Amino acid sequence: MAESHEIEVYVRFCETDAAGHVNNTSYFLYLEEARTKFFTVLGFDRDNRESSLDFILASTSCDYLSQAYGAQMLKVSTYVSNVGTKSFSLNHIITDVITDKVIAKGSAVTVCFNYEEQKTEIIPDVLRETLEGYLIGS
Repeated sequence: MAESHEIEVYVRFCETDAAGHVNNTSYFLYLEEARTKFFTVLGFDRDNRESSLDFILASTSCDYLSQAYGAQMLKVSTYVSNVGTKSFSLNHIITDVITDKVIAKGSAVTVCFNYEEQKTEIIPDVLRETLEGYLIGS
């Protein structure tokens, strides 16, 4: 069974809309927080990775399955769904902490990128091996 990384998110009032539920754009903040904390746990956050290794987000999506509300506690589970040559895909499942009801599902394609040369790069072996520990079906 693949590993997943989990964080909890408290829904603040400012993240809701006039209808009282979490605004659709707020989910992308939750997914970003989950991704950055996932990279920290892996040891590949900005402070710890090689200076030549950087990432760029190529694509992100979120499917809304149920409503969430202010003051609700959400859990965001992150796992790796694909590791390619230069990119990898992360999937997220957002659930209610108390009921475990699925609120939303998201994904992100992240590319190893050299900002100085403005080009993609091959995923280093050490990162590849680490990501494969979180790969579904591994």
